[in-house]
Amino acid sequence: MRVKVLSRNPDDYVRETKLDLQRVPRNYDPVLHPFEVPREYTRALNATKLERVFAKPFLSSLDGHRDGVNCMAKHPKSLSTVLSGACDGEVRIWNLTKRQCIRTLQAHEGFVRGMCARFCGTSFFTVGDDKTVKQWKMESPAYGEEEEPIHTILGKTVYTGIDHHWKEAVFATCGQQVDIWDEQRTSPMCSFTWGFDSISSVKFNPIETYLLGSCASDRNIVLYDMRQSTPLKKVILNMRTNTLCWNPMEAFIFTAANEDYNLYTFDMRFLSSPVMVHMDHVSAVLDVDYSPTGKEFVSASFDKSVRIFPVDKGHSREVYHTKRMQHVITVKWTSDSKYILCGSDEMNIRLWKANASEKLGVLAPREKAAMNYNQKLKEKFQHHPQIKRIARHRHLPKSIFCQIKEQRIMREARRRKELNRRKHSKPGSVPVVPEKKKHIVAVVQ
Repeated sequence: MRVKVLSRNPDDYVRETKLDLQRVPRNYDPVLHPFEVPREYTRALNATKLERVFAKPFLSSLDGHRDGVNCMAKHPKSLSTVLSGACDGEVRIWNLTKRQCIRTLQAHEGFVRGMCARFCGTSFFTVGDDKTVKQWKMESPAYGEEEEPIHTILGKTVYTGIDHHWKEAVFATCGQQVDIWDEQRTSPMCSFTWGFDSISSVKFNPIETYLLGSCASDRNIVLYDMRQSTPLKKVILNMRTNTLCWNPMEAFIFTAANEDYNLYTFDMRFLSSPVMVHMDHVSAVLDVDYSPTGKEFVSASFDKSVRIFPVDKGHSREVYHTKRMQHVITVKWTSDSKYILCGSDEMNIRLWKANASEKLGVLAPREKAAMNYNQKLKEKFQHHPQIKRIARHRHLPKSIFCQIKEQRIMREARRRKELNRRKHSKPGSVPVVPEKKKHIVAVVQ
């Protein structure tokens, strides 16, 4: 005779304390759960709706400047410290945790054109309209000490930008030419020129630290190698590039912010066509900065908005704007990849969340689990029309909305005209030019 014994382990169903959740035995056999997909779809829909409900990206405004904010720099060692330079020559150092200014100094006569921190975080450099390069201590002066720069270099022309080498005591300035300086010397180690126009910005590559990129006002993007005496190569675009930013994770990739409302991501080995054209802004793009992950970048535009683009997508995933924010001149993505800072015309620096609906502060384990589950659901159903529509929808200011509509009509008209021309011409006489190739004039080695 066979006897079946019921064996029950109390650990499987009895809770340890009365505060615990009741333990429910679960059978995961799919036959017993026939409506799993519809139920998950409803959850994904609710999660997407709640994400839009909780999307409140604006955190705070740092005010104190008496003129428009023209440039910003991140502290390489401290997440909570950021530096900003204004159009009246004033430089301020901010503490982001307290959200207040901890130090103010009158650095230049006229605009502060550019600033950068030294890689060790002990000092920072500024350049201005008064043709000087100044190096300042990061710490405030002791009681009774004067606020004076460590070094001052007086140049022959106005410097429009500056960037520091990521590992060595070397920095680069740009103006009429690109100059490479040793910190200990008052004259440049070497100078690069290619053409005669002024250069608006210069950036060191964070991985291949000897490489630099610069943007000139004759529509060029020029690449240099510090170890050589001549520039490497340049690409000429249809319109002027305002600034560029190197990808911190991929050595060859950089993104350029252009006057024709687009951003172009290039691979420096193949400059004949960009890897991706990012189009969404409705006015000139003035600044761009990469996330430390290298997966996304943020752009600031003359159309009074800030947009976040994935590197591999042509359209932005997020747009930030406020009623008061005017033309956004400069933008930075903080080194912990969580926040975005933008400086604009109306004397404010604004602090935004990089992920609009992210909950700040410490998350309980259950909150974290629910968040991860919802994220997976949203990914699973992301291409469903309803969910896609809700996730993509953004409220835009009327001016931007109308300009987007107008540009769409103009783009359609140009496309129609080209199709008609091709239809009524000899086959092959009107070639099909891909969107990526349209904006490139030439590549010069």
